[in-house]
Amino acid sequence: MIRSLASLALFALVACTAGAQTPTVTGGRLTDETIQHEGRERRFLVHDFAAGPKAPVVIVLHGGGGHPENAVSMSQMDKVARREKFIAVYPGGTGGMPGGKLLTWNANHCCAYARENKIDDVSFIGKVIDQLVASGRADPKRIYVTGMSNGGMMTHVLAQKLPDRIAAIAPIVGAVFGDEAPAKSPVPAIIFVGQDDQNVPAAGGPLGGAAKRGSLARLRDKPEDHDVAPAIAQAEYWARANGCAAPVKMNEARFEEIRWEKCTSGAPVHFYSVANNGHAWPGGQAGRAEADQPTQAVNASEMMWRFFAANAKP
Repeated sequence: MIRSLASLALFALVACTAGAQTPTVTGGRLTDETIQHEGRERRFLVHDFAAGPKAPVVIVLHGGGGHPENAVSMSQMDKVARREKFIAVYPGGTGGMPGGKLLTWNANHCCAYARENKIDDVSFIGKVIDQLVASGRADPKRIYVTGMSNGGMMTHVLAQKLPDRIAAIAPIVGAVFGDEAPAKSPVPAIIFVGQDDQNVPAAGGPLGGAAKRGSLARLRDKPEDHDVAPAIAQAEYWARANGCAAPVKMNEARFEEIRWEKCTSGAPVHFYSVANNGHAWPGGQAGRAEADQPTQAVNASEMMWRFFAANAKP
């Protein structure tokens, strides 16, 4: 356990998702809610900007070593939710350190505490969705999930395991590992990676990179137990699941874009490799002053919302 806690503490520092102050919400209703799950209390923030019942929901998963308040500040999703009148939900992972701040998700091969302790985060998020729908707040046909880094990895897992509950996903600087089982059902996906990301290498391999360039490479004990697949494998996985034909590729100064639009399922896949962006949420905020600073030329939260709004469940 001492080794695991040390790894998690270091992972939190190098993943640059350390503490943020509890945000203030203007024009909405903030609740700090909990659910009992696997013998522990699990926490999630609900920032409700809905104009009425059965609103869309965007679930935002923090990165490895982060926490719910941190996801609010890094994603800046509240700005979009306030304007578009949806509910933003920020769940917390689990961790072995006091204070409830250094948290991770069990995305099969990553990361740290949650993986090592085999936490069932899929059923936890399922319970969160159930509670939101049962309360009348959430539209069950418009439940969307996004997340950064370890949260992006978890986003893929949730879509694989809960495709009947999730309308579309938007992983940010995340990854798949290449050994995932085929998805049960199609899920629309919009995916963002950073061209300068040295923590989740574009070519695949260990977190931090085989050349030890990324800050995660400084860890003595790796938070993952399997190399990540190349970044494009995320999009290719969902293109196969969604029955998509050959993609269309476009380049502009802000990003390289690959789109799969001709899909037998009707579920598209969009992939953006963002220029001048490292391991950060494009258009958001960095978790720490020394972290990779996100580009402001691309706003992932705005782009994903437009994608989500066009991809409700039938």
